Amino acid sequence: MKRNQMENNSLSWKIGGEAGYGIMTTGFIFAKACSRAGLHVFDHAEYPSLIRGGHNTYQVRAEVEEVFSHVKHVDLLVALNKETIDRHKEELAPGGGIIYDGGKTPLSEEGLGREDVKLNSIPLLRLAEESGGRRIMINSVALGASVAFINFDFEMLSSVIRDVYRGKAKETIEFNIKAARLGYNYVKSKGMEEDFGRRLPKVGGKKRMLLTGNEATGLGAIKAGCKFYVAYPMTPASSILHFMAAQERNFSLVVKHPEDEIASINMAIGAGFAGVRAMTATSGGGFSLMTEALGLAAMTETPVVIVVCQRPGPSTGLATHTEQGDLKFVLHASHGDFPRFVIAPGDVEDCFYKTIEAFNLAERYQCPVILILDKFLSESHKTAEKFDVSGVKTDRGLLFSDEELERIEEFKRYEFTETGISPRAIPSQRGGIFTATGNEHDETGYLSEDKTVRTKMMDKRFRKFEQAEREIPEPKLFGPKEVEVTIIAWGSTKGPIREAMKLLDRDGIKANFLQIVYISPFPKNTVSEIFETSKRIVIVENNKTAQLASLIKEKTGKEIEHKILKYDGRQFFPTDIYQRVKEVLLNG
Repeated sequence: MKRNQMENNSLSWKIGGEAGYGIMTTGFIFAKACSRAGLHVFDHAEYPSLIRGGHNTYQVRAEVEEVFSHVKHVDLLVALNKETIDRHKEELAPGGGIIYDGGKTPLSEEGLGREDVKLNSIPLLRLAEESGGRRIMINSVALGASVAFINFDFEMLSSVIRDVYRGKAKETIEFNIKAARLGYNYVKSKGMEEDFGRRLPKVGGKKRMLLTGNEATGLGAIKAGCKFYVAYPMTPASSILHFMAAQERNFSLVVKHPEDEIASINMAIGAGFAGVRAMTATSGGGFSLMTEALGLAAMTETPVVIVVCQRPGPSTGLATHTEQGDLKFVLHASHGDFPRFVIAPGDVEDCFYKTIEAFNLAERYQCPVILILDKFLSESHKTAEKFDVSGVKTDRGLLFSDEELERIEEFKRYEFTETGISPRAIPSQRGGIFTATGNEHDETGYLSEDKTVRTKMMDKRFRKFEQAEREIPEPKLFGPKEVEVTIIAWGSTKGPIREAMKLLDRDGIKANFLQIVYISPFPKNTVSEIFETSKRIVIVENNKTAQLASLIKEKTGKEIEHKILKYDGRQFFPTDIYQRVKEVLLNG
């Protein structure tokens, strides 16, 4: 089964096996090697909620042009066990290949049922043992073989392995490099790569970052001046805690891992009360525990940033998968009426810049700001250009200086103002003493049950949002204004939608995409205008009940007829959206 060698501009690579065999590390090394070669990369991983065992996969897409999402097909599948072949053989593109150990998993084209796929039997276990390592190093052997198939230099892979394993024992690093070298040499010595019709160019040139949404959120927090991060681990938010802890000494941070989520948010609120920029992060279950304290931040008008990384619920749900099912929960969490910002980044760039905005908004408007992500965005890596921070500014809002406090007769922490925003002071400032309580209160903070005070305080807190609605950035429109169909969405569906737009454009279908980033306050005027100018509107959401569509109807009175929904715990593929949009256009 001979194939013509050719240089492609893209590759979709996947490795699969059971937990404990380094699937995640191997996938990340391959992604980093592609990035280091100058390619644009997007990756994502799937794994069960188990420490060992279960089926794990890591998929990497690498292209010459910028990529925004993963794809459904696989060009090269690395199968560390038979289950990987059984589960993913139908994903293989015509002309694709499988790397597997024929000594462990006998396989034939007839048995596979795919004559258009090249079987590449490599003695992974034997080569791992020859390297002096253990059987679990079959992943490194397969990694070296993969790099040989796409004709990358081994030294580049070797340098990435050293970087990723930095801090581990020198012997461990050398064993992994040797195992990878044996896999690489085996492919080259047999000329196996000649039958594989994919070649990725080494572009070189500008270096790019390769980072996840959670890492970009952490970087944004650090750039914004966050000095206190506190969280209890909960997938998929845990990696923010890991990232911030690793940066603690580099940026003079205080990072705490307390006993639970209740302690986490209360500590973050305490830090904000003391004048320190603070952040916490969790997932839906942990946020459920935070809801009472969320109301405390609202009543005391204390700035705090909360990151909610969604996963499928209810209850434990699918702990290691993705969904957008918490939007309404985040919008209405805690008892009583109070304003809060809800911001939904769509990619790693959004995560960085919107986190900086979140800290400024929290202090400017003295209220909670919630960043809502999901597992797909939180944990997927994407290449990105170096973030431009030239325009980044710190806005601490109305914060009294010591001199200003000395000049006023009485400090009223909750003074009634035209905007609803009152100047604040922080503990230890002379003349800045006030009562902070979860009870309703008067301008000084002293508790009050007076009905007039209650009404004025509620109006004061909500008056902030009248100004905020005028100041928040408008939703971003991707694509031309004159189109056949407009797609509306929020969060991590941004990447698959932008890829789907490429496919629609290829078919001569003009489409655009309205990304709703600020969910609260809601940009009702801009969204209403889209209904006036668009021929057809489709909404895309990773949930069962089309929660954004429901919010749009609530805020604008407009109902979206065409809904593309997915709620199986997995993210959209671009082709899913492409095909469904074409169906909408076909059926009118």
